[in-house]
Amino acid sequence: MPHGRRWRRWRRTKVPPGTPPGTITVSADSHPPVVTLFAYSDDHVIERRITHVEELSKYLEKWPIIWVNVDGLGDPELIKKIGQLFHLHPLALEDVVHTHQRPKVEPYDAHLFIVLRMVNRLNGVLESEQVSFFLGKKFVLTFQETLPWDSFEPVRTRLRGGGALAQLGSDYLAYRLIDSVIDGYFPVLEQYGERIEQLEDEVISYPMAETVGRVHDIKHDMLSLRRFVWPAREAINHLARDPSPLIQDNTRLYLRDCYDHTVQLMDLLETYRELASDLRDLYLSSASNRMGEVMKVLTIISTIFIPLTFIAGLYGMNFDKDSSWYNMPELRWEYGYPATLLLMLSITVGMLFYFRHKGWIGQAAARRMARAAALAEIERSKQQTEAQNRAVEVANLPVQSGSHATVPAAEKKE
Repeated sequence: MPHGRRWRRWRRTKVPPGTPPGTITVSADSHPPVVTLFAYSDDHVIERRITHVEELSKYLEKWPIIWVNVDGLGDPELIKKIGQLFHLHPLALEDVVHTHQRPKVEPYDAHLFIVLRMVNRLNGVLESEQVSFFLGKKFVLTFQETLPWDSFEPVRTRLRGGGALAQLGSDYLAYRLIDSVIDGYFPVLEQYGERIEQLEDEVISYPMAETVGRVHDIKHDMLSLRRFVWPAREAINHLARDPSPLIQDNTRLYLRDCYDHTVQLMDLLETYRELASDLRDLYLSSASNRMGEVMKVLTIISTIFIPLTFIAGLYGMNFDKDSSWYNMPELRWEYGYPATLLLMLSITVGMLFYFRHKGWIGQAAARRMARAAALAEIERSKQQTEAQNRAVEVANLPVQSGSHATVPAAEKKE
């Protein structure tokens, strides 16, 4: 996509100054909501499309665990009804519709409120949306802005396959949803890693001014992703560390593993940011080298023509050869003109051989430039390898004993 034609999804609902706290004000371009329900027990799972909020009350009473997903925030009355049914705090509902929130965790009396951001890269453009979670004793609610994708499909597939997830509680379902959001960052970063490699080849082979714009776009996207991942890491650490009656100890083990994923993401982000900065420096260096090559060619041509110009200027002086024998007697020579041309040719060839011997032109110069480029490439590879090794070391550091938990036996049966 050409530089300057980037589009990024980042809505900010405009709220008039002085609006009372807890007021639900939706953006004019918000999508109409689509409500879906998953309800499951030890041996049964149902999936429904909900048209009236009142239908949720019977599922909440009869089923051990329900998951309600709301795609679209364009109906404030529906959001209020859901809040009343599940006893959600008005301040949390206000943050649901104000989709510029920083990733965070807020505990309330009967539920936990969690905010994260889902990301994807479509057609070379980074897109993101806010996703809000409410974790209760028997329910999990998720609110999305609505994009043509989300990160929850693996969880839906697992639920449709049935199993004993109900034995693990609603907190484990919330963990699975949070983990799917965090894991969605890794494919996006892989795409950026491949793009950085392509730009590196472009910069080395044929640097262009447009390349700087592409590198700047990547750096901007890395900064946006860092703003999403950094607070998300702190939020997940809060879930894994701070005691809460809604989260079982066994689920905390999985949340610690999810925290490890955010640490890996942060390390990858820092690595790619450094590589993008190195690419800009590499572009400037390559452009300078190309300019130096052009100036070298022009300088060599000018240097060759200096003695030729001197000879031509010397014999171009209009001295009267008849008035004195010393006034360029060689002009009377039968072979004067061919001898002058031969002298110019000899000087040109001699200078070219001298330049080649000094390594200023020819294969020696090319080998020297290739050697310098290879050394620079080896140095960049070493830096990238060291950064990746640091990421692996950080990922392998246990947050606490038992942080790398095994899959519960109940889930293995699914």
